[in-house]
Amino acid sequence: MEFRIEHDLPGRLRLRCPKGSFSQEQGYVIEALLETQPGVTGVKVSHRTGSLLIRYEGDGSVKETLLRTAEILDESYCDQIDGSLLRPEGTSLGSSLFSLFAGVAVRSVLPFNLRRIVAVCRALPLFRQGLASLRRRKLDVAVLDASAVGVSMLRQDFRTAGVITTLLTLGGVLESWTRQRSKESLVESLALNIDGLWVRREDGQIGRIAMSQLKLGDLVILQTGSVIPVDGQIVEGEAMVNQSAMTGEAEPVHRTPGLSVYAGTAIEEGALVVRVTAFDSETRIHRIAEMIDESEDLKAAIQSRAEKMADAVVPYSFLLAGAVWFLTGDAVRASASLMVDYSCALKLSTPLIILSAMREGAKRGVLIRGGRFLEELSEADTVVFDKTGTLTVSTPTVVKVIAFEGFSRNDVLRTAACLEEHFPHSIARAVVKQAEQEHLAHREEHSTVEYAVAHGIASRIPGSDGLPDEKILLGSAHFVLEDEGISCNAAQRAVIDEMMKLYSVLFLARGNRLAGLLCIEDPLRPDAAATVKELRAAGIRRIAMLTGDNPLVAKNIARKLGIDEVRARLLPEDKTEAIRDMKRSGNRVLMVGDGINDAPGLAAANVGVTLGEGADIAQAVADVVLTGNRLSGIIDARQLGQETMKKIYRNYSFIIGANSLLMILGLGGMISPALAALLHNLTTTASAVYGLAPVLDAPSGEENHPARSPRSF
Repeated sequence: MEFRIEHDLPGRLRLRCPKGSFSQEQGYVIEALLETQPGVTGVKVSHRTGSLLIRYEGDGSVKETLLRTAEILDESYCDQIDGSLLRPEGTSLGSSLFSLFAGVAVRSVLPFNLRRIVAVCRALPLFRQGLASLRRRKLDVAVLDASAVGVSMLRQDFRTAGVITTLLTLGGVLESWTRQRSKESLVESLALNIDGLWVRREDGQIGRIAMSQLKLGDLVILQTGSVIPVDGQIVEGEAMVNQSAMTGEAEPVHRTPGLSVYAGTAIEEGALVVRVTAFDSETRIHRIAEMIDESEDLKAAIQSRAEKMADAVVPYSFLLAGAVWFLTGDAVRASASLMVDYSCALKLSTPLIILSAMREGAKRGVLIRGGRFLEELSEADTVVFDKTGTLTVSTPTVVKVIAFEGFSRNDVLRTAACLEEHFPHSIARAVVKQAEQEHLAHREEHSTVEYAVAHGIASRIPGSDGLPDEKILLGSAHFVLEDEGISCNAAQRAVIDEMMKLYSVLFLARGNRLAGLLCIEDPLRPDAAATVKELRAAGIRRIAMLTGDNPLVAKNIARKLGIDEVRARLLPEDKTEAIRDMKRSGNRVLMVGDGINDAPGLAAANVGVTLGEGADIAQAVADVVLTGNRLSGIIDARQLGQETMKKIYRNYSFIIGANSLLMILGLGGMISPALAALLHNLTTTASAVYGLAPVLDAPSGEENHPARSPRSF
């Protein structure tokens, strides 16, 4: 089997196979074979992502054994074993139910003595599970179920024992299918099913190929109605692209040459030729699906508490059954109380609610990596923002050009653009773009450009009317005014002081005179102010900005947004320490950032949030990714967390109330053990169905499926 090592950590090894290397059934076989290797403590295989996660104990020799084992696994070997026998939950619900009820029908016509033997044989797995729990010194649901069936058999009531066994099997089938289907639907909501695609090769020939033949750099041809199968850059054409599957945007966006498109989005109108930059397991949507597929490992604390509480109730069920038998001598009443427990519903419903909430978040462009982060979101009372790229869009623009006496505004902008066009950084692009928008053409008159990193540019330009060449400087105040000694008068100083409170400022000097200022600003995200306002209205007590930018600029941005706590000129370690201070003060901190320098802070916060366009390391560290790049997604994420917790507690009340009522009815002799088992399974199913219902109301007018019908514009 072909694979690459994706992560290699002590005791944890992740292998990656090409997508489609093995089926779901073959994945079960691979899982089972790897679990038999010495030192292996757990294996998790995903056929959708081609991922093999292996946990093991031991040194490097164990890892080498695992790698050799993985190398010899191939399709023919996997096909020798029926994977459905290893994982019954992999079968369809219909076939499982048919097998179950067909067995009931067959057993009903068997002779009495044979039915007794069959009932004992069917109960043996329950007894084995119960004994295994007792050997581990645990009184759990397995022991409770085995005891209920055992009591019925001791009373020679094999009919009741058979009914209870059938109902327990039915409950197990429904539980496994519901959990598996919930998780699968969560991932499949982002899955792509592309059989083939049209490509144009370098020689101009056009042909249809399979996804497996695709290469980086290929030109993929896409028409109206196509689901885009790759991440790439548009080289020809234009189209309206529905990006709701990726970004949550309700309306399609206009895509033209030079812009990027992503796998899983759909062309509603137009045609594109896209150069492939990522496909298969490297696309953004595949990485999102993979994170969801693996996220069940990150249980919410409330889910762990539910499981512990469920098991903790079991001993009391035994005590109650023993007390009933001691006081009444009625084994029927005692066994009826054994058939009612809180564990099944508590253990099933909580993870289903969490999976349903995560699926709902993914549809809204809010990718939550695990259940415990939903709980953290619900408890957050402090929000910390980075500035550049988070509250602002990280695309600097020239908002003002100021010329001093003896120079014109156009000359200042034209000269600055002439110098800056040689450099690729964002501020240089902003200056050049502004000159182009104002149609200020310029000639290359300056001599060699000297660039001082983080300071500015120095060059020379011919003097007018035969005068000697003049020195020309462009850069920061420190570079132009201090290092190069350019002076300014009182009037100029007043203007400079005012502008530096509001903007990042470039200084232009010509000769020995200050020619002008270029005021640069990162535009605020359109939804930044509204998001801050909504956070306050939603009960967030403390909102702060932590940035490495100029304090004056940071305070100006904060003032516009209504943020009253600002810390500027911070290094990454300073941001991290500030967050830790907040946590030590008892705050539950949610941090929002998008850059490499934000990664330590995102990891230190109770819950880290980043944007889908953020740096790779920020996305790797963050607990929540706003795939739609909407800052307002924070509101959705927190509301989702709060409503999820409310739903879990409401479900707790239903489970405890309904099962307590059944227990009382059983103790009073008003229902039989078989009926108690049936009603108990019905309450468990009801709690599961409730768990799968949406947590939040669907946004009005929003349709998140990528395959919308084309519309006119």
